[in-house]
Amino acid sequence: MLAQYMDEFEQEPFEVSEFIERLTWRINNEVGITGKNADDFNPVALHETFIQTIKDMKILQEKQQAKCERLEESLRQEQVTHTKQICKLQERHQVAIDWFGQLDEKINSVAGKIIHLGEQLENVNTPRSRTVEAQKLLNHMSEFLVPGPILNDIFTDSVRLYEAADVIQKLYTISQDLPVEKFADSKRKIEKMYDEVERRLIEEFATAQKCEDIEKMKKLAQILSQFKGYTQCIDAYIEQSQMTPYGGKDIFIGIAPMCKHHYEIIKKVFANPAQVMSKFILNIYQLKLHQYALTKLDDKKDEEKYLRTLYELYSRTLKLSSDLQIYMSTMDDDLLQKLTQQIFTKHLANYVEVESRCLTTKCSTELERFYINKKHQKKPTERFQELRRDMQALIGTRANINIAQIEDYGGETFLCEELSINMLQEAKAALKRCRLLSSAIELPTNVIKLNDILLRFLMHEHVVYALELGLQAIPIAEGKTFPQLYFFDVVQKTNIIVHLLEKLSNSAVIPCIINTPKYSDFMFKRRLLMEQIEKSLDQGLERSINAIISWVKLYLQNEQKKTDYKPETDMDTISSAACLQVVQNLQPALKQAKRCVDGDNLQNVLHEIGVRFHRVIFDHLQTMQYNTAGAMCAICDVNEYRKCIRELENPLVTQLFDILHALCNLLLVKPENLQEVCTGETLNYLDKSVVRQFIQLRADFRFIKNTNYLKGILE
Repeated sequence: MLAQYMDEFEQEPFEVSEFIERLTWRINNEVGITGKNADDFNPVALHETFIQTIKDMKILQEKQQAKCERLEESLRQEQVTHTKQICKLQERHQVAIDWFGQLDEKINSVAGKIIHLGEQLENVNTPRSRTVEAQKLLNHMSEFLVPGPILNDIFTDSVRLYEAADVIQKLYTISQDLPVEKFADSKRKIEKMYDEVERRLIEEFATAQKCEDIEKMKKLAQILSQFKGYTQCIDAYIEQSQMTPYGGKDIFIGIAPMCKHHYEIIKKVFANPAQVMSKFILNIYQLKLHQYALTKLDDKKDEEKYLRTLYELYSRTLKLSSDLQIYMSTMDDDLLQKLTQQIFTKHLANYVEVESRCLTTKCSTELERFYINKKHQKKPTERFQELRRDMQALIGTRANINIAQIEDYGGETFLCEELSINMLQEAKAALKRCRLLSSAIELPTNVIKLNDILLRFLMHEHVVYALELGLQAIPIAEGKTFPQLYFFDVVQKTNIIVHLLEKLSNSAVIPCIINTPKYSDFMFKRRLLMEQIEKSLDQGLERSINAIISWVKLYLQNEQKKTDYKPETDMDTISSAACLQVVQNLQPALKQAKRCVDGDNLQNVLHEIGVRFHRVIFDHLQTMQYNTAGAMCAICDVNEYRKCIRELENPLVTQLFDILHALCNLLLVKPENLQEVCTGETLNYLDKSVVRQFIQLRADFRFIKNTNYLKGILE
C-alpha cells in the first residue's frame, strides 16, 4: 500500500480531496456497496480504513524524512569536497597570473629593444635604398640621353608594365626640371614613352573593367592617379560603363540600377569615389538624358502629345534626381537640379503658351462637336430679348391672345455633364502639368491663366449660354395645355457642373494661389460668376413657378363650371373635373422640381409654389356660389389639393390648406351651427372678414342673414 500511496502522491497536480474520494470508493467496492444496496453502508469499516491509512502515511513520512536526512548529509559532504577543490584552483590561478605578468614584462622589454634595433636598421637602410633607387633611375635616364631607340625590356615587356610605369613617371617628373637647350631630345623621348606607358595602362584598365577584375582595376587606378592622364582613365571607365543601356528603349528604367551597380565598383577602385560618381552622373544627364529629351520633344505638331511627353520626361527626371541624390557629395547638392533645368530650359520657357493654346483648342473643339451633334447654331444673346418676352406675355394676358413665340428646342437643355467632365478633365491635366512645369514665381499667374480658359468655355460659353436659352424657353401659360417646363432640368445640370467646377478649383487651383495676391482676384471673379448664375437660376425658377400658377389660374377660370359648386339637381359627391385635371398636371411638376432642385433652393421653390397655389385656389373659390351639394364638391376639391401639396412637405402650406378646408366647411354646415364652427380651434384666430366672405358664398345667405345665426360674425 505504501508504494501505491507514493504513486498517487507523486502525481501532478495532487489534490487531497480527490485522494480521499478514491480511497472511499475503493473501500466501498471492497465491502460490496453499490447504488442498489446503499443502505448497507458500513461506517466502521470506513473509519478503520482511514485510521490504518493515517498510520501508513505516518510510517511513509518517517521513511521519507530519514531519506531526506541521508541526502542532505551527502550534499554537505560533496559541498566540502568541491570547496577544497575551488580553493586549490584559485591558488593555481594566482600563480599563473604572476607568471603571466613576468612574461609580459620580458616581452615588452624585448619588443622595445627590437623597435630600437629596427629604427637603427631603417636609418641605415633608407639612404642605401634611396641610393640604389637613384642608381636605377640614373641607369634608365642614361638610356634616354643616348641617341637612338630605347632597347630596355622594361618598357616593352607587358608583364613589367607596373615597373615601367613607376620608372617613367619618375623620369618624367625629373625631366621637367632639365633645361630644354641641352636635353630637348631626351625630354621628347621621355614624354613619348610616358604617353605610351600611360596608354597601355588605360588599355589594361579597360580590359580589367570588362572582366570586372576589381583588384586589378584598383591597382591600375592607383598607378594612373600619378599620371597626368588620370582623367582619361575615369572617362574610359564612364564611357565603357554607359555604353550598353540597362533599360532598352526606356532609358529611365536602367539608370538608377546602373548607378547603384557602378557606385559599388567606384568605391572600391578609385581613391576619390565622390568626384568620380559625380562625373559619372554628369555624363548621364549631359549626354544620355539630354539627347533622349531632344529626340522625344522634337515634334511639336501634336501639342497635346508634346505636353504629355514633356510632363512625363520632366517628372521622371526629377524622380531620377531624387533617387541619385544619395550618390552626390554635399558640395554638389544642387547639381542635379541645375542639370535638369539645362535639359528642359528651352521647353519650360514657353510652356504656358503651348499649354494655354492646347487647352483652348481642346475646349473649343469639344464645344463645337457638342453643338454640331445637337444640330444647333449658337445665337448671339440679345439685350432686349427678355424685355420683349415680358411685353408679349403682358399683352397676351390682357388681350387673351397669344402673340409670344417661345422656342423650347424640343426640351433640349444644351447642358451636357459628359462635355463638362471632359473639359474639367482636360483642365485638371493641364493644371497638373502646370504645377510641375512652372517655376514658383510664375505658378500663380499660369494657374489663373489656365483657369480663366476653363471658365470661358465651360461657364460663359456653355453654362451661361444654356441658362439664357433656358430662360427664353420657359413658356407662358395659355389654354388647356399644361406648360412644358424644362428649366428644372437646366437647374439640376447647372448645379452638377458648378459642383464639379468648385471641386476642381478647391483641389487644383486654390492651393497654388492661396498665399499670393492672385487669390483675392480669383475669389472676386468666382463670386461674380456665381452671382450671375444664381441670378439666372432664380429668374428661371420664378418664371417656371409663374407659368405653373398662371396655368392653374387660367385653367380654373376657363374650365371650372358654376354648376360644379351649385348643381341644380342632386349629384354624387366627387371632385370636379377641373380640380382633378389641375392635380393631375401639378403632381408631375412637383416631382420634377424635387428631383432637379436641391438644398435651400428646393425648400424656397416648394414654398413659393405652395403659397401661390393656395392663393389661386383661395381666390378662385371666392368667385363661386355654393349650395349643399356644391359645398360637398368644393370640400372634395380642397381635399384633393391637400393631398397634392403634402408632397411639398411644407408646414406653412399644409396649415394654409387646412384653414381653407375649414372655411369650406362653412359652406356646408347647418345655419344654426355656423356660430360654433366659426369659434372652433381652426377659425377662431382667423380674420372675421375672411370668414364673412366665405359665408356670403352660400346660396342660402339671404335667409341666414335675416336670422340670428350670424350674430357676432357679421358685426
